[in-house]
Amino acid sequence: MNLLITGGAGFIGSNFARYWVENYPNDKVVVLDALTYAGNLPNLDDVSDKIKFQQADIIDLDKCEEIISQNSIDVIVNFAAESHNSLAILDPARFFRTNVLGTQSLCEAARRVGVDRFHHVSTCEVYGDLDLDSDEMFSETSPYRPRTPYNASKAGADHAVRAYFETFNLPITITNCCNNYGPYQFPEKVIPVFTTKAMNDQPIPLYASTQNKREWLHVLDHCKAIDLVLKNGIVGETYHVGSGREASIIEIADRVLETLGKPESLKTIVPDRPGHDRRYLLDSNKIRTQLGWEPEFKFEDGLKDTVNWYVDNRSWWEPLLDRAPVAEDTAWNRAGK
Repeated sequence: MNLLITGGAGFIGSNFARYWVENYPNDKVVVLDALTYAGNLPNLDDVSDKIKFQQADIIDLDKCEEIISQNSIDVIVNFAAESHNSLAILDPARFFRTNVLGTQSLCEAARRVGVDRFHHVSTCEVYGDLDLDSDEMFSETSPYRPRTPYNASKAGADHAVRAYFETFNLPITITNCCNNYGPYQFPEKVIPVFTTKAMNDQPIPLYASTQNKREWLHVLDHCKAIDLVLKNGIVGETYHVGSGREASIIEIADRVLETLGKPESLKTIVPDRPGHDRRYLLDSNKIRTQLGWEPEFKFEDGLKDTVNWYVDNRSWWEPLLDRAPVAEDTAWNRAGK
């Protein structure tokens, strides 16, 4: 199989590229990435001799069509997206450009050339949020109610992908996944932020709503889920990928500090960002019962392993610190909030 991974120099995309070449060494893997601030080519160093890298933006229709055609691509897995909620508040236009228009352009390139599958990777955040004490979960038929520019841009991407299936018969599948953690996550997201700051004995910033919850899944469990959907998923269908394991921001902070042997006094409260969602939880029964997927990583063990990975790979994340475009403790003053 000839596989194109877009956004493949980012966190989840690079882990998926590594997963694929390790499990399917006879496949041809092409990685496309625009190498914006969060795209990091060193993420792929250990598999650079097993992939073909192409620097391109998914909004560039002609270039994407050329890459798909020249490499005889059979399957596209689209991870390419702007994904940082805080940055989306400061610069929403870039999110709608990449996530909506870019996804549509990539769909059009795939339609023109013809592929066996276009798999789109989405998020739980398109559904809005849940009450902290709610018994509800989001199902594949839940209405979309995005509350932030990032969430709305991902919702728009999902609709574009479905439109290409309904109108043009593009053979698509979609997965909506909960929050991922693991190695190679850019140090702007909560677990790397807490870990890298605590390692340097710097204050770790907790949003004021410290009891807000997220559902957490190890990135390799996510990779395995996508693999199963590509093999056995039904064209046109959406599958939720969730662990069922929720953790609040305060629990994450406490576990990171405990793993590093750092004091609780490093915790500091910063203002909530605008539109800060309270809680997400996915009903992942469909992928479990229909495709036989189950997460393998226990959250407590996976989180500890992830923290230790950052401890052991300071040379990877330190050069990235200056790239982070948002300082959470000052961002909302700059946003006029």
